[in-house]
Amino acid sequence: MDSGDDPDASDGQRKKKRYHLVWQAQHERADNCALRAENDKIRCENIAMREALKNVICPTCGGPPVTEDSYFDEQKLRLENSRLKEELDRVSGMASRYLGRPMTQLPPVQPMPNSSLDLSVGGFGGPALGPSLDLDLLTGSSSAAPFPFPTTVSDIEKPIMANMATNAMEELLRLVQTDEPLWMKPGGDRREVLNLETYGRIFPKLGHQFRSPDIHTEASRDSGLVFMNIMALVDLFMDSSKWAEFFPTVVSKARTLEVLATGMAGTRSGSLLLMYEEMQVLSPVVPTREFCFLRYCQQIEQGSWAIADVSVDLSRENQFAPPSRSRRLPSGSLIQEMPNGYSKVTWVEHMEIEERTPVHRLYRDLVDSGEAFGAQRWLATLQRMCERFACLMATGASSRDLGGVIPSHEGRRSMMKLSQRMINNFCASLSASNGNRWTTLSGLNDVGVRVTVHKSANLGQPNGVVLSAATSIWLPMSSERVFSFFKDEHTRAQWDVLSSGNSVQEVARIINGSHPGNCISLLRALNASQNNMLILQESCTDASGSLVVYAPIDLPAINIVMSGEDPSYIPLLPSGFTILPDGRPGGGGGATTSSNPMGGSSGSLITVAFQILVSSLPSAKLNVESVTTVNNLISTTVQQIKAALNCPSG
Repeated sequence: MDSGDDPDASDGQRKKKRYHLVWQAQHERADNCALRAENDKIRCENIAMREALKNVICPTCGGPPVTEDSYFDEQKLRLENSRLKEELDRVSGMASRYLGRPMTQLPPVQPMPNSSLDLSVGGFGGPALGPSLDLDLLTGSSSAAPFPFPTTVSDIEKPIMANMATNAMEELLRLVQTDEPLWMKPGGDRREVLNLETYGRIFPKLGHQFRSPDIHTEASRDSGLVFMNIMALVDLFMDSSKWAEFFPTVVSKARTLEVLATGMAGTRSGSLLLMYEEMQVLSPVVPTREFCFLRYCQQIEQGSWAIADVSVDLSRENQFAPPSRSRRLPSGSLIQEMPNGYSKVTWVEHMEIEERTPVHRLYRDLVDSGEAFGAQRWLATLQRMCERFACLMATGASSRDLGGVIPSHEGRRSMMKLSQRMINNFCASLSASNGNRWTTLSGLNDVGVRVTVHKSANLGQPNGVVLSAATSIWLPMSSERVFSFFKDEHTRAQWDVLSSGNSVQEVARIINGSHPGNCISLLRALNASQNNMLILQESCTDASGSLVVYAPIDLPAINIVMSGEDPSYIPLLPSGFTILPDGRPGGGGGATTSSNPMGGSSGSLITVAFQILVSSLPSAKLNVESVTTVNNLISTTVQQIKAALNCPSG
């Protein structure tokens, strides 16, 4: 009988086969487990190697190792560098063609700031939102803040800051929507100031009773219509570069330190920024105010947006700087859409201030009244600047051409860009920021002549060493009268020392706003020796104060401007005047025979400022002769102003 026919043998073979299959499956399972373990080990080693590569440095240059990504990034930078060199050659050739000489003094191309101005503002809306005001005119030249602290916000701090911003928004809305007794109008004027006793009951603060006696509170509110659509305003508030450009008289520095939250559904609603800002009064004797704060944007309802600010303390990052006890309490603006492209803005400024550097007594009343840094000043400046850009965009009769100087809308546009840069440069030159080290010269009055020196290598400024000099005086007459005197070309020879008594003639004017004093002018000296030079002048005024700023400019440069070409490389060195109310009751309405600024009668605070190119060599040293010259220039100018306005010369 064959073994294959034995049923017992067949059963044994089948059992053997089953055991073999079971053993094979177990063996394969064990192999799979071993392979998985090996795979996990390799993956961990790979991750460790990637992390180690991040910290590898090149032994030759000390920099990071060259990777595929960095190689392509380097190639992109090389192409961009080549493109910028070609652009520089093109601009240089254009300047040489128009100026009739090579641009050997053209400064090197400066790196772009991190928050550069977006020239294609998508948030400005179309015709449905009213006039689209073109902020392309902003030059993007605002200086970045030399913020001394590391600005990275940890994941633990972010929800805390978000909660601070939410609470600030809630408080701002209550401050905007509540009237008396929370807000009061002292003196019967339209200015609203906060009733601190009522505020303390509505918004109790922990530890407020232990506040230092050196800290005082400033809180004000104002509202009005501005000629800009609502989304344009929101975009302006949430872009620190545009913010500094739009408020050069108030903001000396501004920077977005970190974006903590972006808006929802492609809008600004829900945006949360950590910002730095330095505020100024245009006089070297008034210290600037620095704040690091959160700015939170939220759409309240259709056609209504709110921007809330509240200070945060980042001094923990700097062991050597004592924490500042000056801070911005919940402040900001409610913006409501109105017909015909207008918006209603309600502005609240609320801050606690500890003055480490005392304010000069000349400006003491203005600062103590809250007008120097209050809501009224912010809103008045916003209204004037919105009018400025609206007038620019109007294609109608916005200019007065007396000699064929401004042939086109592009020429007016180019001239306004140049003039805006002139204003920005002038305001920056007067700042009492830590970056400007002012030295006081004796004489004139207790303010003295303040001087500072800087090396200029920026595009659009003369290359070399620039001496800035300024002084502030009090005049016993209204700000309006003083402003009219300075902007009138017929009275210029009475104060302009450099004109040698020669008259000037206005050859062109661009209207900047509803007030007739808001304009840009081209002035020509009636002097045969100065036929090749003109004076570019901008005068502006609002409820908070006035400016008259001017700079000499030659005919070839004016031809470039009036042809509509980019004026950003035309060098300007502006001088001028700031005119502010003195902050005392009465508004500077009447003249008096007293020249004592503490005598009780109201008047105006005037700052006279000059900038002089000492040498075109950046390595040149300031000499005594230059200081003496500018000191005499300011002293003579002040004496002639007082004589022309029949003010005592003491």
